[in-house]
Amino acid sequence: MATISEHQKPLNSGFGMRTAALDVIAGRDLTGKTAIVTGGYSGLGLETVRALASAGARVIVAARRPDAAKVELADVAGQVEITALDLSDPESIDAFAKGIGGPVHILINNAAIMANPLTRDKRGYESQFATNHLGHFQLVGRLWPRLVDAKGARVVSVSSIGHRIGGVDLNDPNFETTPYDKWLSYGRAKSANSLFAVELDARGKAHGIRAYSVHPGGIMTNLQRHLPKEEMIAMGWMDQEGNLNPLFKTPEQGAATSVWCATSPQLDGIGGVYCEDCDIAALSEPGGKAHGEVRAHAVDQDIARDLWTLSEKLTGISYG
Repeated sequence: MATISEHQKPLNSGFGMRTAALDVIAGRDLTGKTAIVTGGYSGLGLETVRALASAGARVIVAARRPDAAKVELADVAGQVEITALDLSDPESIDAFAKGIGGPVHILINNAAIMANPLTRDKRGYESQFATNHLGHFQLVGRLWPRLVDAKGARVVSVSSIGHRIGGVDLNDPNFETTPYDKWLSYGRAKSANSLFAVELDARGKAHGIRAYSVHPGGIMTNLQRHLPKEEMIAMGWMDQEGNLNPLFKTPEQGAATSVWCATSPQLDGIGGVYCEDCDIAALSEPGGKAHGEVRAHAVDQDIARDLWTLSEKLTGISYG
């Protein structure tokens, strides 16, 4: 029997699928606040940075390709800084964290890879699990003192509806014995992103740290770079002429739920929940709808604790 937070149910926030990031942050003043956005220089990450900076936050963009980030962020107004970070490289993560001084009020774990051929990081770990989950697990651990210092930090992990593909495999997380499947790997990694928020919130709330996971919606970005057009057509993401499924969002709309989780007073006193369309998602029932719901395996508190223990073992990181 899954153990699920009582808060995993919609708030009826007043926002929705077509809400844009600038809409949810309108009227909010983040002057004096520091935010970090991993991968914040393309797609929904770029629009997340744009929204946070527009409200006065100092935004640090953690970028695997700093030169490309400089070009993409050139038109973003506000206090935006770019710092190198490769989530597949433990040394890069440590170096990034050491360079961060002062409180970190918002951390958005946005960077990700999707459905790529089997590759492994420097530790030999499968790349989707390593980049999407373990890299962010290490990053948050290294930034833990900075988050505690904020006295009210929020950490947002970008998950996906892809969590429905499969839950985490605690026995073979790196496909060492299981035949590699690019979509199963992605589903496991996105379930891990959600479960990370569940246990991070449980451990962090005593220090004022609240955590959330987010399904941003379907958005056509650089995330799809490993997918041939024929595969995206077969999955119903676009038609033969390349026209996107009407359910897809713009990057501005895709960034909205991350920004809402990071800044909205509607979530004061609530954490450890999976969100979609600028609201807390409902818990999926058998035969339930695809959108607006989360499967129990991605928000199960017992599985989240077990994943945390495994993540500590694989990374050598303990939050203390």
